[in-house]
Formats: sequence, C-alpha cells, structure tokens
Amino acid sequence: MAKIDYQTLLDNALKTVVKDALIHAQFNGLGDDTHFFITFKTRAPGVVLPDFLRMRYPDIMTIVLQYSYNNLNVSDKEFGVQLTFDGRPFFIRVPFSALVEFKDPSVDFMLSFHPKTVQNAVADNDMELPFSDKPDTVPDNGRVVSLDEFRKRKK
Repeated sequence: MAKIDYQTLLDNALKTVVKDALIHAQFNGLGDDTHFFITFKTRAPGVVLPDFLRMRYPDIMTIVLQYSYNNLNVSDKEFGVQLTFDGRPFFIRVPFSALVEFKDPSVDFMLSFHPKTVQNAVADNDMELPFSDKPDTVPDNGRVVSLDEFRKRKK
C-alpha cells in the first residue's frame, strides 16, 4: 500500500490560498500596501518567460505584484500577468506547480512550497543547431573532447 504524501497534499491546499489571493487581486486590485512577492522555478514545465529573463534567472525568479502590473489572469492551474522589464511590457505565465514561495509583506504572510524536481523546460536559446549547420563538430556522446586544435599554437 502506498504511503500518503502529506507534503504534496499540503502544497496543493496552500496553492489554493495563492490562487484565491490572485483571483481577489484580479477582480478587486491590490489596495492599501498589499503586494505579492511570487518566487517560481523559471525552467519548470509550462512557465512562459522571455528568454532574456530565463538567461538572467536560470533557476528561480521573484516577481512583485504591486503597482505596475496588467492583465492578471488566473485559472485553476496557472496565472499570467503583464509586467514591465527594462522599460518594456512582457507577459509571463506561471503554473502553480512551479511556485517556490508566496509572500505578502503588508500582512507578514508567507507560504513556501516544495516543487518536484522535473526536467527543465526548453527555451528558445537552449535549442541545438542541426549538425549540418555546424560542419566541424561531432555529436556529444558524453565524452571528453580535446580543445587542443582550437588553441593557439606556440612557435
């Protein structure tokens, strides 16, 4: 008989709290000093993030929802929001399964999660070029490759 995974059950229940808080913000806005710090795994499956942010934050990232966010949309499994980075608006999407932490400092509230380790999601900048476009390379089969031919030779 399988054991009950209480940590997963607890995480799922607490993610409902996050979802409900985001739904409240979606329909009512964030009043007073309320603001959310949301930390998530950037390479978790389903995360949509501009490549420059994924490169800047290769593992985890924290976003802040306070004054300048738009188009907050919450569903049962994820939320999406438009935020401004480097002076330009970008839409990001975060599945609740990618959450690491949720904070509302205005009321000293914090939740921590234990996301399962999964294979990294592929970003555009992670895609390999076909070998025909790289004629002087050989496939990496996990072997050590000598770089001697690329080094400058001493005369």
